[in-house]
Amino acid sequence: MSTTGQVIRCKAAVAWESGKQLTIEDVDVAPPKAHEVRIKIVATSVCRTDWETLYESGKGMIFRPFPLVLGHEAAGIVESVGPGVSKFSPGDKVIPLFLPQCGECEQCQSPKTNLCRKNWENTQTGVMADGTSRISCQGQQVFQFLGVSSFSQYTVVPDTSLAKIRCDAPLNKVCLLGCGVSTGYGAAINAAKVEKGSSCAVFGLGAVGQAAVMGCKAAEAKKIIAIDNNPDRLEKAKVFGATECVNPTLQSRPIQDVLVEKTAGGVDYALECVGDPLIMTAALESTRDAWGTCVIVGWTETESMSVKVNKILMGRTLKGTYFGGWKSVEGVPKLVDHYMSKKLKLDEFITSNLRLDQINTAFEDIKNGKGIRTVISLWPEETQPPNCD
Repeated sequence: MSTTGQVIRCKAAVAWESGKQLTIEDVDVAPPKAHEVRIKIVATSVCRTDWETLYESGKGMIFRPFPLVLGHEAAGIVESVGPGVSKFSPGDKVIPLFLPQCGECEQCQSPKTNLCRKNWENTQTGVMADGTSRISCQGQQVFQFLGVSSFSQYTVVPDTSLAKIRCDAPLNKVCLLGCGVSTGYGAAINAAKVEKGSSCAVFGLGAVGQAAVMGCKAAEAKKIIAIDNNPDRLEKAKVFGATECVNPTLQSRPIQDVLVEKTAGGVDYALECVGDPLIMTAALESTRDAWGTCVIVGWTETESMSVKVNKILMGRTLKGTYFGGWKSVEGVPKLVDHYMSKKLKLDEFITSNLRLDQINTAFEDIKNGKGIRTVISLWPEETQPPNCD
């Protein structure tokens, strides 16, 4: 029976208020409006940004309205399209995007940035282009996180915030390319532009940091120093290409001093993947003067970092990156291709697989620093949809 044009009732993990666990609810997902696409979410992973939005609102994260369906790192299948949609059809495999690429604005036209602002203000406040959400529960509007809300079996996204991917891609793997892996990998490749034979330091070894290590390896860096206070994550970094691991809590001096000594002057590239201002400062100060580059990758929305002006005057570069510098609609399908041709690791990031009704366990694991990425199956009876026709 076709669901096109009809409201779909399905399961979703709803955050009713800040600081409280998610609850599994029956929600109604409205049909897509003009230039929107409704997606059946097959798999989603849980990102630290989801956890911080739920538990750190008003601290490191700006406050977002509740009730809210979180989730922004996912993959699924197009169920139906709204008026004016020409690039997607029912049955297409897709990855929803928290960063759009309209292809028409000044920033999309420029090779200097990937920061499209199509529908930006609305999606940041949890609504679509018309100022409303497509998800409701118990007669109440439920806000959509970053224009995605992948902790729902169905969701609706703008057609400029969606990447069509190859039909044989395993959705429970490539969902990771919706955020963390793309961000870290691109930070090394696109933002830092790590060079062959160089030295690198990666601060923080969650999914973003591990992907940054992988990016440094792909760029053929000679020395890749992975830094974290979690021994399990340090060991995991070796899988992605780390040549040396350092636990800063075991050092008698500030980590930047340790790195400067280890590299006889500082690393060529430092990537901060935590979102902590103190670590950002340490990352900058771990780079070599004259040409050292520090890239801020870790996400925080309200914090400020301290920078000694002479560290910049001596030739260092300090920069940031969002979604690893990828123009999202174009870049994500290419990353899927790289995974399918074994040029990019994804399976190694997945340390747990859970059902939607177990999602709070994934949030607890993030809080406790356990594992790298948990993938949530929203349809347990179909772990992977059929491949190409």
